Amino acid sequence: MEASPISTILVKSDSKGDRLLFRFPIQKSTEDEQQKQNEIPASPFSMANIANQKVDDEVLSSSASFRSNVSADGLLKGLNDEVLSTLFAVKSELCNRKFELKINDLRFVGYPTLIQSSKYMINIVFALYAQASYSIVKCYYELSKRLGSALTFEEKRCEYLSKEMALMLKIHDTVEQEKHLSKDSCAFTRIIDESSLAQCLRDVHLELCNSGLLNITINQSLTLCFCLPQKAHQFHKPGSMVEPEAIDKCLNSLKPYHGMLLLVDPIDLLDCIPPCGARILLQLIEVYNPLKSLQNMASDAEMLIEHVYTLVGHLVYWAKAIVIYPLCESNVYVTTPDAPLHTNSVLVDKFAAKFPGMSLFEVISDFSLPTSIGHLTTPLQHPSRQGRLAEMVLWMLKHHLLMQLHTYVQFMTTSDEFDEELARDRVERRAIENSVERELPNGHSAETISSDLVMQFSSSHRSTYSPSLPVDFDDDCIEIDESERIKKLLENFEEHDRIAISKVPAASNVEDLTLMVKLWQKGYFKGEDHLEEIIYFENLRRSQLLQLLDKFRDVLIMYETEDPAIASLYS
Repeated sequence: MEASPISTILVKSDSKGDRLLFRFPIQKSTEDEQQKQNEIPASPFSMANIANQKVDDEVLSSSASFRSNVSADGLLKGLNDEVLSTLFAVKSELCNRKFELKINDLRFVGYPTLIQSSKYMINIVFALYAQASYSIVKCYYELSKRLGSALTFEEKRCEYLSKEMALMLKIHDTVEQEKHLSKDSCAFTRIIDESSLAQCLRDVHLELCNSGLLNITINQSLTLCFCLPQKAHQFHKPGSMVEPEAIDKCLNSLKPYHGMLLLVDPIDLLDCIPPCGARILLQLIEVYNPLKSLQNMASDAEMLIEHVYTLVGHLVYWAKAIVIYPLCESNVYVTTPDAPLHTNSVLVDKFAAKFPGMSLFEVISDFSLPTSIGHLTTPLQHPSRQGRLAEMVLWMLKHHLLMQLHTYVQFMTTSDEFDEELARDRVERRAIENSVERELPNGHSAETISSDLVMQFSSSHRSTYSPSLPVDFDDDCIEIDESERIKKLLENFEEHDRIAISKVPAASNVEDLTLMVKLWQKGYFKGEDHLEEIIYFENLRRSQLLQLLDKFRDVLIMYETEDPAIASLYS
C-alpha cells in the first residue's frame, strides 16, 4: 500500500467565489488533452452509436466507476482545476472538521480552515489512493489541520496568507491574458518561482514522497514538524508498513530495563525536535550508550525516567531510534527471517565499507541459529576484537538483520504423571487397607488400632524420658517446621500440580520452593514475561534465576522468542 500523496492542492473560497490556487506536481493541461479526456471512444458497442436508445442512469454510473483518475506515471488525471475547486470549496458549516471525498480510485483528504479575520476559507487537500488505510488517512487529516493552523497564525500576525493568495491570483490572471501568446505558459510554474507558500507546499509534497518526515519553516518564522510513520520507517526497512498503533503498543510497553539504539547520527536528531526541546534532547544524547538501560541514562543525565520515555518515544515514532535490550554477553540473537541477504544486496557493500576486511555473510552465519554474544567471545580475546563484534552486532540490529530472542517460562505439568500417580496411590492404599484388615482381631478397626499405636508411642516416650540425659530437639523441630512450611507452600497449587512439584528434588528445599511459589503467584510462569523482566522487577541475579529454573525444570517449560511489543513494529 502506497502512503505517498498523489497530489497536493490549495483551494480558497470567499465572497468572490472559489479558486484553485496551487497544485503539485505540475501537470500540463492543454486544450488538446482536455478534448481527449472528453472524447468517447469509437466502438461498435458504444452507446453513442446506438440510435434512439435510452441508457439507464445506473448503467452510466457503473461504467463510469471503472474509469481511473490516476495516470500510469502516478499523476492526477481526468479532473480539471474548475472541478476540483468546486469540490473542495466547502461551505462555512463544514469548516474546521475533517473533509474526505472518494472519486473512483482516488481519496481526497483535507481539513478546511475558516479564517475568521479575513472571512474566507482555505483547504489544503491531499490526493491519496482510494485503498489507503484509516491510519494513513488520519495522518493526512492531522497534517492538513496543522498547515491550516500555521497559516491562520501567520495571517493574524502579518497577513501572510492574504498576501500570498493575492500574488497567486495575480499570476493566474496574468497567465490567462498571455495564454493566446504562449500555449506552454503555466501559472503553477510561475507561482512556485514567486510564492513562498507555494514553495512550502511543494517541499511538503516532496518530503512526504521521499522520506515521510517534514521539518519546514513557514514565512521564515514558524517551524512545522511532522512524521508520516508509514513512510518514514520504510527508509530503514524497505517494504515495511509500520502503523502508529504498533508504535504506541511498543512505547506503552517500555520498561526501565530497556535500551535505545539510534539509527542516525546524533547531529541529525535536531531535525525532528522543535527548538524548544533541543536542549533536553542534547542532554540525553550526551549520555547515550546502547550498553546502558533507560534507567541508567536517566540517572546519568539527571532526568526523570518519564522524560526519557517521552524522548525515546518521539525518536522511535520518527524512525530515528529503535527499542532494544542493552547489549551484553547474555543477549541471544538470530538472523531475521526476511533479512535481505542476497548476493546483490546493497547491505553487503555497506558492511564492507564500515568494517574493512570483514564479510557480512561470514559474520551473520554465526547467528544462523540462536547464539549469544558470550558464545562468540572468549576471555583470551583482545578487548578490541570484542568491541568490534559488539559494533557489528549493533550495525546488523540497525539494519534489521538480527533480532533478539528472550527466554520465557511456562508452568506446566503433564496429565499422564498425575493419572499414574493417582492410580499408584490408590493401589498402594488399597493394599495397605487389605493387609491391615486381615491382621486385625475381630471387633477392631484400623482407626482404633492406629489410635492405640499413637497412645503407646507417646506413653513409651514419656516413660523413657530422663532429665539427666541430654536430649537435643532443635534438629527435630527444624525438620518439623520445614516440612510444615513446605506443606503450606504446596497448598497453593491444585492437587495434580502439587503431586508433580513434590516429586521434584528441589521441592524439599524451603528457600527454593518459596522463591518458586513467589514467582508463580506473581504470574511470571505464564509465558508472558521474559527473564530480563523477572530479574529486574524481582531484583534477582541471572545466575540465581537460572539455577532455580534448572532445579524445577520438570514442571517448567522454557522457550525463546521475540518480545511481542518490540517485534510488532516490523512484523
